[in-house]
Amino acid sequence: MLPSGGPDAPIGVFDSGVGGLTVVREVRALLPQEDIYYFADTAHCPYGDRPLAEVMELAAQVTEHLLEQGAKLIVVACNTASGAALQALRQRYPAVPFVGMVPAIKPACRLSPSGRVGVLATALTVQADLFSDVVHRFARDCRLTIQTCPGLAETIERGELSGERVLALLREYLAPLKAARVDVCVLGCTHYPLIRPLIEQELGPAVQVVESGAAVARQVERVLHERGLVAPHGRPGTFILAGSGDLNVVRRLAAELALLDPSFSRR
Repeated sequence: MLPSGGPDAPIGVFDSGVGGLTVVREVRALLPQEDIYYFADTAHCPYGDRPLAEVMELAAQVTEHLLEQGAKLIVVACNTASGAALQALRQRYPAVPFVGMVPAIKPACRLSPSGRVGVLATALTVQADLFSDVVHRFARDCRLTIQTCPGLAETIERGELSGERVLALLREYLAPLKAARVDVCVLGCTHYPLIRPLIEQELGPAVQVVESGAAVARQVERVLHERGLVAPHGRPGTFILAGSGDLNVVRRLAAELALLDPSFSRR
């Protein structure tokens, strides 16, 4: 299937749940005139614990849905899905512009005075070729402390952005980063920026926390310009939320991030 729309068509964005909203927030800030159609695949959340082949097929199914909605560009707003499926999606849909997530290891290594960088991510993200390639290309002079975080994305997905349960998980997963005395921490899952204040509180002011959302938004802008697909400036962009399962938490967090408008719908 080919992209069916021109500049007035929506940007399609998807994630397994709420995490991609942190990317939408950055796209909305940079491109307020763009319509965004967000698909939360909550029926299959989280992606991080699923087999690679299953994530690839789920990503293809969601892509088909977004193209049926007329998406002019698709943002894979999930580090796990980007690592598992982005290359396959580009091969399967060569006419569709895709923008994916890459852990912010390159800017983190540039920012780190000591070269000690921590990375928080899902297991499938760090196993992906995309992650290995980024590490090989940009972290040769850095000492990475890579920490997978089982259960953290699921806890956030339930809407727990504070409280003892999420704090207990954070303290467990941040302990190796503290022991390694990292001075930069990469948030390698789009769910994690939703608890960035807690992460910064636990790591302390000497540690810089970096994420990829703003860089992804800039790449979306570049690709739209290259393809002549930028929506007219001055128009109010809309946000439509759809999904495969329960959207109550996604809708609540979207409202808290000031993304929802009267065009809210559920598919």
